[in-house]
Amino acid sequence: MDLNQYLRELQKIQLLSREEEQELWIGYKEQNDSACRTKIIENYQPLVFKAATNWRLDEGIVMDMIQEGTVGLIEAVGTYDHQRGVAFSLYAMHRIRGRMLNYMQREGKLASCSIDSPLSDDQSSTVGDLLVDARAEVAKQAERNYLVEQVEKAMGRLPANEQAVLSGVFLEDREPKQLAESLDVSISHIYRLQKQGIKRVRGMLSKFMQNW
Repeated sequence: MDLNQYLRELQKIQLLSREEEQELWIGYKEQNDSACRTKIIENYQPLVFKAATNWRLDEGIVMDMIQEGTVGLIEAVGTYDHQRGVAFSLYAMHRIRGRMLNYMQREGKLASCSIDSPLSDDQSSTVGDLLVDARAEVAKQAERNYLVEQVEKAMGRLPANEQAVLSGVFLEDREPKQLAESLDVSISHIYRLQKQGIKRVRGMLSKFMQNW
């Protein structure tokens, strides 16, 4: 499959409502329904594409990255605990990006990307931003992992609608109109939920960050 074919397949994906997705998780995790597992993987394929397109690479390598990211997505679906309250998109993105980075390092393709090269047109992040220093002390890596875990826990404690909006806006790159339709609310309410969600996360982490 080439990139154009892949993009056409992505356009066919029908976004699930939160209730529909929850039913799929119950079907897969509690009833071992493989069809539910397949549907979840298909529904989150845009997350893989979003992660892959953060790299400035030619089409062939992007498709390799998508394949690796899909493996990470499948692994995340298998290990995710749907009862913990953590947004799956947050949980899965770490696996997806990790698989992509491992592939780039294994194939020696990072050499073709300058560590200071921007990952996207907005110039806000570079290849170096995504890399974990292999020489870093274990304690430093553990601290970083712990910080990520605290953010995930804070997200998991948000009201369902706020969690869905933050995940949709910041991780899935969904338009406010799409979110409004899937949650059956107005666009202005989406912006209100986004603002409230960010405020709650900051509040939950404020004391933690003071002592970090």
